[in-house]
Amino acid sequence: MDITEKDLRRTLELVLPVWDKLSLAEREYITRSTTLHHFTAGSPIHGGRDDCVGVLLVVRGQLRTYFLSDEGREITLFRPHYGSSCLLSASCVLPTITFDVFVDAQTDVDLLIIAPNCFNKIMQQNPSVEAFAYRQVAERFSEVMWVMQQVLFVSFDKRLATYLLAEAAAQHGLRIVTTHDTVARDLGSAREVVSRMLKYFEREGWVKLSRGTITLTNPPQLKILAE
Repeated sequence: MDITEKDLRRTLELVLPVWDKLSLAEREYITRSTTLHHFTAGSPIHGGRDDCVGVLLVVRGQLRTYFLSDEGREITLFRPHYGSSCLLSASCVLPTITFDVFVDAQTDVDLLIIAPNCFNKIMQQNPSVEAFAYRQVAERFSEVMWVMQQVLFVSFDKRLATYLLAEAAAQHGLRIVTTHDTVARDLGSAREVVSRMLKYFEREGWVKLSRGTITLTNPPQLKILAE
Protein backbone atom coordinates (compact mmCIF):
# COMPACT_ATOMS: atom_id res chain seq x y z
CA MET A 1 0.00 0.00 0.00
CA ASP A 2 1.20 3.51 -0.79
CA ILE A 3 1.45 6.15 1.91
CA THR A 4 3.21 9.49 1.98
CA GLU A 5 6.14 9.96 4.34
CA LYS A 6 4.20 12.66 6.19
CA ASP A 7 1.21 10.37 6.76
CA LEU A 8 3.50 7.51 7.74
CA ARG A 9 5.21 9.63 10.40
CA ARG A 10 1.84 10.82 11.70
CA THR A 11 0.56 7.24 11.92
CA LEU A 12 3.72 6.03 13.66
CA GLU A 13 3.30 8.81 16.19
CA LEU A 14 -0.20 7.50 16.94
CA VAL A 15 0.45 3.76 17.13
CA LEU A 16 4.08 3.38 18.27
CA PRO A 17 4.07 3.90 22.07
CA VAL A 18 7.75 4.87 22.28
CA TRP A 19 7.73 7.39 19.43
CA ASP A 20 8.25 10.27 21.86
CA LYS A 21 11.30 8.47 23.31
CA LEU A 22 13.10 8.39 19.97
CA SER A 23 15.73 10.84 18.79
CA LEU A 24 15.16 12.66 15.50
CA ALA A 25 17.66 10.35 13.79
CA GLU A 26 15.88 7.26 15.17
CA ARG A 27 12.51 8.59 13.99
CA GLU A 28 13.92 9.09 10.51
CA TYR A 29 15.42 5.58 10.51
CA ILE A 30 12.18 3.95 11.62
CA THR A 31 10.17 5.94 9.08
CA ARG A 32 12.46 4.76 6.27
CA SER A 33 12.26 1.16 7.54
CA THR A 34 8.48 0.96 7.96
CA THR A 35 5.96 -0.11 5.31
CA LEU A 36 2.17 -0.16 5.21
CA HIS A 37 0.48 -3.44 4.27
CA HIS A 38 -3.10 -4.62 3.80
CA PHE A 39 -4.17 -8.21 4.52
CA THR A 40 -7.61 -9.69 3.93
CA ALA A 41 -9.34 -11.68 6.68
CA GLY A 42 -7.77 -15.10 7.15
CA SER A 43 -4.45 -14.23 5.51
CA PRO A 44 -1.30 -15.60 7.19
CA ILE A 45 1.09 -12.87 8.34
CA HIS A 46 3.69 -14.58 10.54
CA GLY A 47 4.53 -18.26 10.35
CA GLY A 48 6.27 -19.19 13.58
CA ARG A 49 9.70 -18.84 15.15
CA ASP A 50 11.59 -19.46 11.89
CA ASP A 51 9.80 -16.49 10.34
CA CYS A 52 10.74 -12.90 11.23
CA VAL A 53 8.37 -10.42 9.63
CA GLY A 54 9.16 -7.50 11.93
CA VAL A 55 7.23 -5.46 14.48
CA LEU A 56 3.52 -5.26 13.64
CA LEU A 57 1.55 -2.11 14.45
CA VAL A 58 -2.20 -2.38 13.88
CA VAL A 59 -3.65 0.62 12.05
CA ARG A 60 -7.03 -0.91 11.23
CA GLY A 61 -8.74 -4.22 11.93
CA GLN A 62 -7.70 -7.09 14.17
CA LEU A 63 -5.05 -9.83 14.22
CA ARG A 64 -5.21 -13.31 15.73
CA THR A 65 -2.18 -14.91 17.34
CA TYR A 66 -2.24 -18.62 18.06
CA PHE A 67 -0.36 -21.82 18.81
CA LEU A 68 -0.49 -24.67 16.30
CA SER A 69 -0.05 -28.23 17.55
CA ASP A 70 1.63 -31.04 15.62
CA GLU A 71 -1.85 -32.41 14.96
CA GLY A 72 -2.96 -29.12 13.41
CA ARG A 73 -5.08 -27.94 16.35
CA GLU A 74 -5.08 -24.19 16.95
CA ILE A 75 -5.35 -22.34 20.27
CA THR A 76 -6.05 -18.61 20.03
CA LEU A 77 -3.87 -16.57 22.38
CA PHE A 78 -4.84 -12.94 21.90
CA ARG A 79 -6.17 -10.55 19.24
CA PRO A 80 -4.22 -7.31 18.76
CA HIS A 81 -6.42 -4.46 17.46
CA TYR A 82 -6.01 -0.79 16.53
CA GLY A 83 -3.15 0.81 18.42
CA SER A 84 -1.74 -2.55 19.51
CA SER A 85 1.71 -3.80 18.66
CA CYS A 86 2.90 -7.36 18.13
CA LEU A 87 6.57 -8.06 18.75
CA LEU A 88 6.25 -11.85 18.68
CA SER A 89 6.52 -11.56 14.90
CA ALA A 90 10.05 -10.18 15.38
CA SER A 91 11.40 -13.24 17.15
CA CYS A 92 14.78 -12.99 15.40
CA VAL A 93 15.64 -9.87 17.42
CA LEU A 94 14.13 -11.08 20.70
CA PRO A 95 16.02 -14.16 21.93
CA THR A 96 13.57 -14.66 24.80
CA ILE A 97 10.93 -15.81 22.29
CA THR A 98 11.64 -19.52 22.09
CA PHE A 99 8.19 -20.81 21.08
CA ASP A 100 6.26 -20.79 17.80
CA VAL A 101 3.48 -18.22 17.57
CA PHE A 102 1.48 -17.76 14.38
CA VAL A 103 -0.27 -14.56 13.33
CA ASP A 104 -3.21 -14.29 10.91
CA ALA A 105 -5.55 -11.46 9.96
CA GLN A 106 -8.73 -11.95 12.03
CA THR A 107 -10.46 -9.27 9.92
CA ASP A 108 -9.31 -7.19 6.99
CA VAL A 109 -6.36 -5.38 8.51
CA ASP A 110 -3.91 -2.58 7.74
CA LEU A 111 -0.50 -2.90 9.39
CA LEU A 112 2.64 -0.88 9.70
CA ILE A 113 5.58 -3.29 9.72
CA ILE A 114 8.92 -2.12 11.11
CA ALA A 115 11.83 -4.05 9.60
CA PRO A 116 13.44 -6.32 12.23
CA ASN A 117 17.00 -5.13 11.59
CA CYS A 118 15.92 -1.52 12.17
CA PHE A 119 14.06 -2.32 15.37
CA ASN A 120 16.95 -4.43 16.62
CA LYS A 121 19.47 -1.63 16.07
CA ILE A 122 17.33 1.00 17.80
CA MET A 123 16.52 -1.37 20.65
CA GLN A 124 20.24 -1.89 21.28
CA GLN A 125 21.00 1.82 21.43
CA ASN A 126 17.85 3.18 23.09
CA PRO A 127 17.05 1.84 26.61
CA SER A 128 13.44 3.08 26.39
CA VAL A 129 12.81 1.01 23.28
CA GLU A 130 14.49 -2.04 24.84
CA ALA A 131 12.34 -1.67 27.97
CA PHE A 132 9.21 -1.33 25.81
CA ALA A 133 10.08 -4.46 23.85
CA TYR A 134 10.65 -6.68 26.87
CA ARG A 135 7.63 -5.25 28.67
CA GLN A 136 5.50 -6.16 25.65
CA VAL A 137 6.93 -9.68 25.57
CA ALA A 138 6.34 -10.11 29.32
CA GLU A 139 2.73 -8.97 29.01
CA ARG A 140 2.08 -11.29 26.07
CA PHE A 141 3.75 -14.19 27.86
CA SER A 142 1.44 -13.59 30.81
CA GLU A 143 -1.54 -13.81 28.45
CA VAL A 144 -0.16 -17.01 26.94
CA MET A 145 0.21 -18.57 30.39
CA TRP A 146 -3.38 -17.60 31.25
CA VAL A 147 -4.64 -19.29 28.08
CA MET A 148 -2.64 -22.45 28.80
CA GLN A 149 -3.92 -22.51 32.37
CA GLN A 150 -7.47 -22.36 31.01
CA VAL A 151 -6.78 -25.18 28.56
CA LEU A 152 -5.07 -27.45 31.09
CA PHE A 153 -6.93 -26.86 34.33
CA VAL A 154 -10.38 -25.36 33.67
CA SER A 155 -13.40 -27.46 32.71
CA PHE A 156 -14.62 -26.97 29.16
CA ASP A 157 -18.10 -25.76 30.08
CA LYS A 158 -16.56 -22.97 32.17
CA ARG A 159 -14.11 -22.07 29.42
CA LEU A 160 -16.91 -21.94 26.86
CA ALA A 161 -19.09 -19.74 29.07
CA THR A 162 -16.17 -17.36 29.64
CA TYR A 163 -15.46 -17.27 25.91
CA LEU A 164 -19.08 -16.54 24.95
CA LEU A 165 -19.34 -13.69 27.44
CA ALA A 166 -16.08 -12.17 26.19
CA GLU A 167 -17.12 -12.47 22.54
CA ALA A 168 -20.52 -10.91 23.27
CA ALA A 169 -18.78 -7.98 24.95
CA ALA A 170 -16.37 -7.62 22.02
CA GLN A 171 -19.27 -7.60 19.53
CA HIS A 172 -21.27 -5.17 21.70
CA GLY A 173 -24.40 -7.24 22.10
CA LEU A 174 -25.86 -10.63 22.95
CA ARG A 175 -25.68 -11.93 19.37
CA ILE A 176 -22.29 -13.39 18.43
CA VAL A 177 -21.50 -13.81 14.75
CA THR A 178 -19.35 -16.93 14.63
CA THR A 179 -19.30 -20.63 13.76
CA HIS A 180 -18.70 -23.77 15.79
CA ASP A 181 -15.46 -24.26 13.85
CA THR A 182 -14.24 -20.81 14.88
CA VAL A 183 -15.10 -21.39 18.54
CA ALA A 184 -13.30 -24.75 18.46
CA ARG A 185 -10.24 -23.17 16.88
CA ASP A 186 -10.16 -20.34 19.41
CA LEU A 187 -10.49 -22.71 22.36
CA GLY A 188 -8.17 -25.39 21.01
CA SER A 189 -10.88 -28.02 21.05
CA ALA A 190 -12.65 -30.31 18.61
CA ARG A 191 -15.70 -29.03 16.75
CA GLU A 192 -17.78 -31.96 17.98
CA VAL A 193 -17.00 -31.10 21.61
CA VAL A 194 -17.99 -27.47 21.05
CA SER A 195 -21.23 -28.42 19.29
CA ARG A 196 -22.25 -30.84 22.04
CA MET A 197 -21.62 -28.28 24.77
CA LEU A 198 -23.42 -25.51 22.88
CA LYS A 199 -26.43 -27.78 22.38
CA TYR A 200 -26.40 -28.50 26.12
CA PHE A 201 -26.30 -24.75 26.80
CA GLU A 202 -29.25 -24.34 24.43
CA ARG A 203 -31.27 -27.06 26.18
CA GLU A 204 -30.63 -25.27 29.46
CA GLY A 205 -31.95 -22.04 27.94
CA TRP A 206 -28.64 -20.17 28.16
CA VAL A 207 -28.07 -19.67 24.42
CA LYS A 208 -29.96 -19.88 21.14
CA LEU A 209 -28.15 -21.40 18.18
CA SER A 210 -28.72 -20.53 14.55
CA ARG A 211 -26.63 -20.71 11.40
CA GLY A 212 -23.58 -18.49 11.85
CA THR A 213 -24.71 -16.98 15.15
CA ILE A 214 -24.94 -17.74 18.87
CA THR A 215 -27.31 -15.58 20.91
CA LEU A 216 -26.91 -15.36 24.68
CA THR A 217 -30.37 -15.76 26.24
CA ASN A 218 -29.32 -16.06 29.88
CA PRO A 219 -26.08 -14.13 30.47
CA PRO A 220 -26.45 -14.17 34.30
CA GLN A 221 -26.37 -17.98 34.31
CA LEU A 222 -23.34 -18.01 32.02
CA LYS A 223 -21.59 -15.61 34.38
CA ILE A 224 -22.31 -17.94 37.30
CA LEU A 225 -20.87 -20.85 35.32
CA ALA A 226 -17.81 -18.81 34.33
CA GLU A 227 -16.96 -17.80 37.91
